[in-house]
Amino acid sequence: MHRESGGDDDDDERKTSTPENATVPDIVCQTDQKKQDEIRSACAEADIRELQRLAESAGGFLTDSLRQLAWPILLGVPAPRTNLNNEPPPKSDDDGGGWKELPRHRDEDQVQLDVNRSFVYYPHDLSDSDLERRRSQLSALISEVLRTCPYLCYFQGYHDICQVFLLVLQPAWAARCVTRLSVLRIRDFMLPNLGPTTAQLRLLPDILGCADPALRRHIATIEPFYALAGTLTMYAHNIEAYHDIARLFDVLLAREPVFSIYMFAQIVVDRRDEIFDIDEPDLLQVILARVPANMDLDSLIARSVTLYARCPPSTLPAWRRISRASALKTARDAQHAAGQTLQDGAAFFDEQSKELQWLDLRNSVLSVMWAYRRPAKALGMAVAVGLVAFYVRRNPTLLSSIASFFAK
Repeated sequence: MHRESGGDDDDDERKTSTPENATVPDIVCQTDQKKQDEIRSACAEADIRELQRLAESAGGFLTDSLRQLAWPILLGVPAPRTNLNNEPPPKSDDDGGGWKELPRHRDEDQVQLDVNRSFVYYPHDLSDSDLERRRSQLSALISEVLRTCPYLCYFQGYHDICQVFLLVLQPAWAARCVTRLSVLRIRDFMLPNLGPTTAQLRLLPDILGCADPALRRHIATIEPFYALAGTLTMYAHNIEAYHDIARLFDVLLAREPVFSIYMFAQIVVDRRDEIFDIDEPDLLQVILARVPANMDLDSLIARSVTLYARCPPSTLPAWRRISRASALKTARDAQHAAGQTLQDGAAFFDEQSKELQWLDLRNSVLSVMWAYRRPAKALGMAVAVGLVAFYVRRNPTLLSSIASFFAK
């Protein structure tokens, strides 16, 4: 719910000091004042369409104070009309509550290893005690999300995303926002295996084929896993400047999740001359994986928007192989996605998990069939597989036990 405020709130907001967790000054030139007012107005009205337009325009949301207003709205977290005192988020049915009392998540040991390597590039000039405090906050943030939604699987690089949220937002807001981001927008990366992530990467060759057929042919033998680190971490693993990654998050939160793939495709297209100079596959893999350190992000975003319009997801052959429960399809409309609940996301997660189990079972059966591929045995096995498939679909609770049998 929006907090009701009187007519003096905007003046009070301008007098509010920079939040303790801001790492860049919230000072913009006078020519940006109109855009600041537009962002505040869009946030006050929870106008997601307008926030999308503003996120794509030059500078994105401009300052962390404005991001504290806009990001929660884009992720469906009710936000106050001002960031006065950076007050904590209101309670809702999505709140886990008492997360510290919940059982430890199975991945928390790995979380701590990654947290120990966090905050390398930003903020700058932290004392040892400040760095320790930041890392403690990051560990708590990730643990809260994972314990609240224990079905999620942690992936290395997740901490890179979380630290950006922790720098922009106060911990209470960060926890709510990251939880919804995880369950509703980057859910595919937090499933039990990399199948859905791989399916997303398979979109990249199709986009490149639409954007630059010659370039696509030049790298046709290279698997698209070179884009994994960038797309998996929303580029937080690649971008070393805090201002740049915060600005990039503006548009990635405003656009549908698949936009991240289009952005990587545009980065590859922008480097076509460099790529065409290389023919050796191993070196190409390394070069393609690099995200340039210094990019004109506003220009990159504008070109990525144009590329998306030229080659929309529905025109890509690989799009048909994306699960209907994938976040790429369930979060296409930002307005609708903002209204989804964590329960909706958990249901999508469950549907995708069952699909993955079924695929694993099918692959296991096919392996057995290949091992016994003489005609008579193959025919008998095919009949048996058909019967098993029919029975399992009518009795889904048997799926896990059958999959375990073939995994032995």
